[in-house]
Amino acid sequence: MQQPRRILVVDDEEPNRELLEALLASLGYRTQMARDGAEALAKLDRGVDLVLLDVMMPDVDGFEVMRRIRAHEQYGDVPVVMVTALTSREDRLRAVVAGANDFVTKPIDRVELQVRVASLLRMKDAQDQVKRHKDELEVLVQNRTAALRKALSKMAEARRRTHEAHLDTIYRLAIAAECKDGDTGAHILRVRRFTALLAGELQLPEEEVEMVSHAAAMHDVGKIGIPDSILRKPGSLDPEEWHVMKRHTTIGGQILSGSSSELLRMGEIIAVSHHEKWDGSGYPHGLKGDRIPLWGRMCAVADVFDALVSDRVYRKRLTNEEAFQILRQNRGTHLDPELVGLFLDHEDEVNTIRQEHSDTSVAVDPECRLAVIP
Repeated sequence: MQQPRRILVVDDEEPNRELLEALLASLGYRTQMARDGAEALAKLDRGVDLVLLDVMMPDVDGFEVMRRIRAHEQYGDVPVVMVTALTSREDRLRAVVAGANDFVTKPIDRVELQVRVASLLRMKDAQDQVKRHKDELEVLVQNRTAALRKALSKMAEARRRTHEAHLDTIYRLAIAAECKDGDTGAHILRVRRFTALLAGELQLPEEEVEMVSHAAAMHDVGKIGIPDSILRKPGSLDPEEWHVMKRHTTIGGQILSGSSSELLRMGEIIAVSHHEKWDGSGYPHGLKGDRIPLWGRMCAVADVFDALVSDRVYRKRLTNEEAFQILRQNRGTHLDPELVGLFLDHEDEVNTIRQEHSDTSVAVDPECRLAVIP
């Protein structure tokens, strides 16, 4: 059962308060009395449904009490009826400006009071319903926003894990190829870092720099299809063996082809093109100059340098300085001259990468001398 509506009556004269209390009680309302403006403001709370406010009061008059009610954050929308003997247009305009909803003139008529109070309470009911609906909507939005954020967080985490698993699979495939070649996992790390260095210096988009760094790890994946007798032969390869060896580029392209992954498609391009030469004497397609994909040209510089400074079954490693000199000699013939220039401009960074990812810095498996790349 709905509780009777509560009305705060504010008047400095006791007879007026008693009259209003009796009239409102006969209309089914509960009342609370205040003798002046200060007491009215002290008794105002969320349980008050309407205020009957006398205008002419000492100290703080009804206009000032009205302004203070309207300025209150919690109770500023409570309906207020001004009870006044003032009938001039100016006084009524002043009351409206202060925030009054309606007026009741003295002497008070019961029917007039009933109609005006009932009308304002219906208005308050409608406002309260709108506020409740707004609050419910805000709670609903907050709950759904929290649920959406949680779902997005889970989705992002799932994508992150999928991406990490994707990269992990790629690196394990690359490591399998390196294991056949008798190399260490540090070679993959260094080629990645060198390629990323060049991509960054070319001011490629950050996303592309990161992707080409990962894709460069797959440059020799086709060595999986080359016999160990050729990969690990300590001497020079004869023409037939060299023909087989060169097939690792196309085998790598075949392994990585047809994927919906942009990263694997980039890896396919690098695997096929990283042995093409600037002067057109490379393989498998004899591409020349900038007809060679940029990603392949970058990886070629990285791979050639790292091969020179790494031990191979057919020769000992060179020093960094000796390798830099060979790059200079092959600038514009074997390798893209601009990329070689960029690489040589960053010798200190190249030496740092070599030091950070030396063969001895990788936990090596004694069976294949490889480690999982972090």
